[in-house]
Amino acid sequence: MERLNELGFYTLAGAPRTPRELIAEVGQAEALGLGAAFISERFNIKEAATLSGAVGAVSREIGIATAATNHNTRHPMVTAAFAMTMHRLTEGRFSLGLGRGIAPLFDAYGIPRIKTAEIEDFVGLMRRIWRGETVIGHDGPAGKYPVLSMGPDYDEHIPMTFTAFGPHSLALGGRAFDAVVLHTFFTDETTARCVAAVKQAAEQAGRDPAAVRVWSCFATVGDHLPEALRRKKTVGRMATYLQGYGDLMVKTNGWDPAVLTRFRADPVVTGIRGAIDTVATPEQLEHVAGLIPEDWLAPAATGDAERCVEKIRGQLDLGCDGVILHGATPEELEPIVRVYRKTRPPGRFEALPANPAGPVAA
Repeated sequence: MERLNELGFYTLAGAPRTPRELIAEVGQAEALGLGAAFISERFNIKEAATLSGAVGAVSREIGIATAATNHNTRHPMVTAAFAMTMHRLTEGRFSLGLGRGIAPLFDAYGIPRIKTAEIEDFVGLMRRIWRGETVIGHDGPAGKYPVLSMGPDYDEHIPMTFTAFGPHSLALGGRAFDAVVLHTFFTDETTARCVAAVKQAAEQAGRDPAAVRVWSCFATVGDHLPEALRRKKTVGRMATYLQGYGDLMVKTNGWDPAVLTRFRADPVVTGIRGAIDTVATPEQLEHVAGLIPEDWLAPAATGDAERCVEKIRGQLDLGCDGVILHGATPEELEPIVRVYRKTRPPGRFEALPANPAGPVAA
């Protein structure tokens, strides 16, 4: 079966009962021919290094990327060794993906907020360490380190991915990373603008814009799923984003900030202790649905399988190099992927490697 390297999914989407669920998910994803498994990180049972190793161990062909972990939650040598181990374990299918993290959560845990210069400096360190360099006396935005080295026997290029939101992150992704993952529920205008920003930054840095792959992270929730589950995956997920970084979502998409103000002041919302998509009752979700405009939820693949495929293709037509079918398991995606495969344009994606940030064949 031809692998669909332009399509990916997030393993352990939402709040899994056990991380062992990924074992079946990855097997189903490979059977479907999905191109990549993306791994998000939470400070509970979704620690990225452990999950990455598990996916690498139970897979044979699918690409793997963290999207994302953070550079400041591990020592640079720990992260470098994690990525090199995954690179060798998967024979080149792994991409180390970084992000900025969620500022309120970092504040609560006492983890410093991440600055653009720190990430860029860290990327440079990883590239040097993986090439077998010995970095001595580094004193830069990413930190001060007497020695960083794996030894001279390593000379590897491990592709790196960045989850980007605002203009500074998009520019950083274009000039320093091999792939960029956009956020869920971006409008078409926002998506096209973000793709252009990444490609322009790559070109300004003297890179080939086509060599930096941009992934749309696109909520994919077909009508074949029960209504209550669909509401949790759309309304619940959007509400959780608004809880965590609603101002950025609203600003990026050009939405009405008054809607966010009303959402935050709503007594049902303020009474929910935790992430809405995880802890809200069906009755609470039904109420929250009335607070979120339909056009805010529109940037998603919903409806029957044919309609979902049409929306997924729309993301590719906006300039994205790949689409992460977000918020659904491979089993839930099966009817949509089946329709997509039947109408997939021949030859368009042949140059894409399994690694979701890997170099595109000439």
